[in-house]
Amino acid sequence: MSSELLESYACMPSTERGRGILLSGHSKLNNILYTNGRSVIILNLDNLLDVSVYGEHAYPATVARYSPNGEWIASGDVSGTVRIWGAYNENVLKNEFKVLSGRIDDLQWSPDGLRIVASGDGKGKSFVRAFIVLSSSRWDSGSTVGDFDGHSRRVLSCAFKPTRPFRIVTCGEDFIVNFYEGPPFKFKLSCRDHANFVNCVRFSPDGSKFISVSSDKKGNIYEGKTAEKIGELSAEDGHTGSIYAVTWSPDGKQVLTVSADKTAKVWDILEDGNGMVKKTLACGGSGGVEDMLIGCLWQNNHLVTVSLGGMINIFSATDLDKEPITFSGHMRNVTSLTVLNSVPKSILSTSYEGLIVKWIQGKGFCGKLQRKENSQIKCFTASEEEIVTSGYDNKVIRVPLQGEQCEDGVLVDVGSQPKDLSVALLSPELVVIAIDSGVVLLQGTKVVSTLNLGFTVTASVISPDGTEAILGGQDGKLRIYSINGDTITEQDILEKHRGAISVIRYSPDVSMFASADLNREAVVWDRSTREVKLKNMLFHSARINCLAWSPDSKMVATGSLDTCVIIYDVDKPAASRITIKGAHLGGVYGLVFIDDRSVASSGEDAFIRVWKVIPH
Repeated sequence: MSSELLESYACMPSTERGRGILLSGHSKLNNILYTNGRSVIILNLDNLLDVSVYGEHAYPATVARYSPNGEWIASGDVSGTVRIWGAYNENVLKNEFKVLSGRIDDLQWSPDGLRIVASGDGKGKSFVRAFIVLSSSRWDSGSTVGDFDGHSRRVLSCAFKPTRPFRIVTCGEDFIVNFYEGPPFKFKLSCRDHANFVNCVRFSPDGSKFISVSSDKKGNIYEGKTAEKIGELSAEDGHTGSIYAVTWSPDGKQVLTVSADKTAKVWDILEDGNGMVKKTLACGGSGGVEDMLIGCLWQNNHLVTVSLGGMINIFSATDLDKEPITFSGHMRNVTSLTVLNSVPKSILSTSYEGLIVKWIQGKGFCGKLQRKENSQIKCFTASEEEIVTSGYDNKVIRVPLQGEQCEDGVLVDVGSQPKDLSVALLSPELVVIAIDSGVVLLQGTKVVSTLNLGFTVTASVISPDGTEAILGGQDGKLRIYSINGDTITEQDILEKHRGAISVIRYSPDVSMFASADLNREAVVWDRSTREVKLKNMLFHSARINCLAWSPDSKMVATGSLDTCVIIYDVDKPAASRITIKGAHLGGVYGLVFIDDRSVASSGEDAFIRVWKVIPH
């Protein structure tokens, strides 16, 4: 057997309230760059399923930019490191520089691709640094070019004039826009026209002007060579909240801004240097804080906006009235996956902050399921008619599902925090809930039995007909119980694991079950004889987080903290497995088979990936 990657559903950019995010794009292609955790994501705006990831940063990445020729990408992280790597093929690392002592908030290439300026946080007065990356056609060691005095606090944005004579402009939390001449660069003057944090500064494509936008709701336009103020964005129909980001149109005649007032605006930059609103773009949403817009990019014919809640809107630059393409996804660890057997089949994914996203193979993002109780999710299971979730309190929530809409959920207090939950598929009223000291049986919304079992329960599963439950313990033992009404009776104890049980699953034909533990071992058992059917499944190098069966019960897949997915054929020795290495940066946390030959995985990188299993 072998495997190939069919599709990737991208994570959204990491966001933080009160901070803008700086997107960037390829000068010719419609690829954009953004960051989430340690990942730098390269997304094709013409095909949202065409996505690739660079995951070599040791710390969370903050910003990434293409070089002017599009061959290289420079990305910065919270440790103050800039990495330069190839934009294609193997993403080969060319160089790494320790630039600042704190996080990097913005970086820009010089138009000749020989220098980079980076800004952010640092110790003392070192908030900005420009350095040489290429000299005499060879990669340089990062020699500094100039001194950047004049800032007293974190520098949020920097820009390199795209034409000669070269200039660098910076802005930050000290309300100042600073202007430097060079190279070597030296301080020329400060512009003190803003009354709050200056969040973003950008030169026009021809270098004749630059614009700064601020949390004081204003945008100022300056002459590109001298930094003389020549105009500002009109207050008439202007933003009523902090402006977080600005981007120029390719012809330099318009700018796009986004703001905490939940709107994006396209401005015409007039001959006299002032800006007038041409169009206010409505980006939809529920009207909550998560709809604040914090990032934007004018990428060729696409206008891209990003909201605090991770919703990306793509407008057409040639037809601003056209409905935008809207898509979203997860920003944090995706902890569970479920397949709904609707037509077409859809995948539901959840992350702990309470987000439930629906995906369809071949299409990608198909919307978020909005629950009235938007609580955190620790355990999750779903069928066509109902979602059952539990969080970090004592409550289990049963939410009826009508098509794509969640109805009012019913909260059931089970008396202790649930550690695992499982629904009897053939009688879905019945749910078995593992709690620290035992198990709770739920019939509909009524707790019919709470059993203290005298050992620490770590995983649970109930058979589809609801007559049997298997509980896994901290001691590594599997205990099999029969269920009759509200009575639970112990039948057998199985001992094979050497670590706490993390997950147990029945095969779809119910002839087998599989279990896995924190000591990286999985076991497939024969249900009738209770003997081990497939052993030596010891190929992970860290704890196993999740496990899934193929619909035909012939394959079982495991996902681990070691970033790998391993797929076994239960009729062949464990050594004939398929290993998908590096499936998810930071570990695999969700697994589900979509059909007999394709499996979906999710992980800490907030991605969902679909893999095809190819039999030999």
